[in-house]
Amino acid sequence: MVGTKKKKGSKTAVNLILGVICFLWILPTFGLFASSFRPAADILQTGWWKVFPHQEWKAGGTVQLPKEVDLREPIEVNGKTYTDEQLKAGVKADGSRLMWENRRVRTVNMQEQGWQAVPDLTLDNYKNVLSGKEYTLKEADGSETVQKGSGLSQAFWNTLTIAVPATVIPVLIASFAAYAFAWLRFPGRKTLFVIIIAMLVIPIQVALIPVLKDYTALGLNGSYLGIWLAHTAFGLPLVTYFMYNFISQLPKDLFESAFIDGASHFTIFSRLILPLSVPALASIGIFQFLWVWNDYLVSLIFIGNQPSVQVMSMKIADLVGSRGNDWHLLTSAAFISMLMPLAIFFLLQKYFVRGLMGGSVKG
Repeated sequence: MVGTKKKKGSKTAVNLILGVICFLWILPTFGLFASSFRPAADILQTGWWKVFPHQEWKAGGTVQLPKEVDLREPIEVNGKTYTDEQLKAGVKADGSRLMWENRRVRTVNMQEQGWQAVPDLTLDNYKNVLSGKEYTLKEADGSETVQKGSGLSQAFWNTLTIAVPATVIPVLIASFAAYAFAWLRFPGRKTLFVIIIAMLVIPIQVALIPVLKDYTALGLNGSYLGIWLAHTAFGLPLVTYFMYNFISQLPKDLFESAFIDGASHFTIFSRLILPLSVPALASIGIFQFLWVWNDYLVSLIFIGNQPSVQVMSMKIADLVGSRGNDWHLLTSAAFISMLMPLAIFFLLQKYFVRGLMGGSVKG
């Protein structure tokens, strides 16, 4: 009985902690999602929770004060006196709120509190992000011209063009390498494996300048091939280590039976290893895709920041504007950038946990 109670208590504690963690992640995410549909003025003035039914002050009647009222003295409104500062901030009186409507002409607004059930929602943020925001520019002759900024469409396809090959190439190469390290016997196998794993501790920033010099000499800088090779090189150590842990735990009898039947190493890899490694391939593929999709530094160094080749992370940073005046567009841009990773994750989620657990236990 005591052991059962302890297990139940531990399970409850674990579930409670997980619930708190999920809540801490979901709450700001939902707030960002709600803000992405709110007008820019509302985002600047009130919090995202205003999308729910709530009470707020609404403009009511207007009280006209004598124009000779001295604002430095107590101000009488409906038989009661208030200070100028109180009327600026809003002061409650008899269930209403008194607030300056027009301080210069001495008019005070009597606001009534009521329920706001339907929030003001709009798709303008997504429209401006996807197709580009329109800007009105005044020319030297006084005329006005409307120019449309570039949206995320081009950046989305640029990022997809980089992310897909930069995910498939290292995962495929690492799978071959992991099979070789796990089941082939050749001189220097352990030494090479240790060297590859040791590359995990080398910061990417250390390699950027030397690789960039080589790319410039070879003419690869600013090309898709160059960025594919860069992401492949930086991702190979971890992907190789991950796949090795999975492939090395496969039953040895499978390989012995295949060799007896006359199968070559390539046949074993393509007919046995790859089908059995689908969970692991899906798991590490998700991680690699997310890293490449959200990358900023490597893309900036090896492909540049020109509008024609910008990736999503660069374009989203540019949406803020030179003075940060369009920062409200980041809410919708963030969710647009999340669509592809979320789609990949949900399509492969049934393999995800199986892949992470693969190779963690024997037998």
